[in-house]
Amino acid sequence: MIKRILAVIAVSILGVGAAFGAEIVKFGVQAPITGNYANEGQGIEKAVRLLAKQQNAKGGLLGHKIEVVVCDDEGKATQGALCARRLVNDGVFAVIGTYTSGAASAAQPIYARANVIQTSDGTAEMLTRRGYKTFFRNAPPNSAEAKFTAHYLVKIKHYSRIAVLSDHSSFSKGLGDATEAAVKRDGGHVIYRGYITAGSQNFMSVLTKIKSLKPDVIYFSGYYSDGGLLRAQQARLGIKAVFVGGDANQNTEFAKIAGSAARGTVIVNVPAPANLPYAEAKAFLADYKAAYGTAPPSIFTLTNADGMRAIMYAVEKTKSLNPDKVEDFLHHLRDFRGITGPLGFNKHGERLGSAFQAFEIQADGSYKTLYSE
Repeated sequence: MIKRILAVIAVSILGVGAAFGAEIVKFGVQAPITGNYANEGQGIEKAVRLLAKQQNAKGGLLGHKIEVVVCDDEGKATQGALCARRLVNDGVFAVIGTYTSGAASAAQPIYARANVIQTSDGTAEMLTRRGYKTFFRNAPPNSAEAKFTAHYLVKIKHYSRIAVLSDHSSFSKGLGDATEAAVKRDGGHVIYRGYITAGSQNFMSVLTKIKSLKPDVIYFSGYYSDGGLLRAQQARLGIKAVFVGGDANQNTEFAKIAGSAARGTVIVNVPAPANLPYAEAKAFLADYKAAYGTAPPSIFTLTNADGMRAIMYAVEKTKSLNPDKVEDFLHHLRDFRGITGPLGFNKHGERLGSAFQAFEIQADGSYKTLYSE
């Protein structure tokens, strides 16, 4: 009986990962490694592996070697919950990811119960309103992006006929609804509010309806895999409206999917990787390209890298792998020198210190900044 009790205690200690001084500290990656958003998920995994390799070369984290454990959630809620259970069972100390709000939401309570730190790009408002002390958002919320987008569309560009399109995901619907409301608060006119089915490939029907309303601008709050197709099909129908995409359209694959129609597309997001004026960003971009032979697919590779960098910084400053101490430190973090600029978190795990830009895709696929906060 005593042996069985000791075995249970040993398993329990292993289950909380490196918090009590094991030789290895495990960082999980939960991301869409396959599926519609594989380009983003693979970028997140590569960033985490690069940071782990660099930290291990410096002697590890408090002397412990970092091991990376990856779980593919395909950007789906059901898989997100499965990944969370698997990574918790694997004894991870912290999890970087995921990319979609739906998968992040499904994983949240599982990580919270296990006291596993989670950083994510999920921007749905609910993620930081649930009170989970383990959750930290490494990208700004929908409300902040919506406010900037509305100001740009109404006050800066003076568009009078605005069409708003979303898919049915919690992220896209939330951002679309918030942008519609912000446009109206700014005195703008939304002539159409509609939805597409993500991944359906053919959007001619909804675009034909929008064409009949003669919009000045079509704003799409969904993901790049659909956004690129919408832009290409818009051009095919001869719709002259400007196409403005929310942050999830900022990915190198957008231009490949849209083809020549990508030129002139406007994306709203925090600064694109190439536009970041920080020495840390330039160094990481160079290291990433040297390691993988290509630039990061989007800014979200870097925001996730910043999530991991912030956690490692908190561990080093607290000299502890106790999740409670690290979480408390992160909730009070201010002006950390992030790859994506000054970084901090408030008591809800909301990121502090981000500014948005509107930038335009050029003929060569590069970005030109049109307007900044």
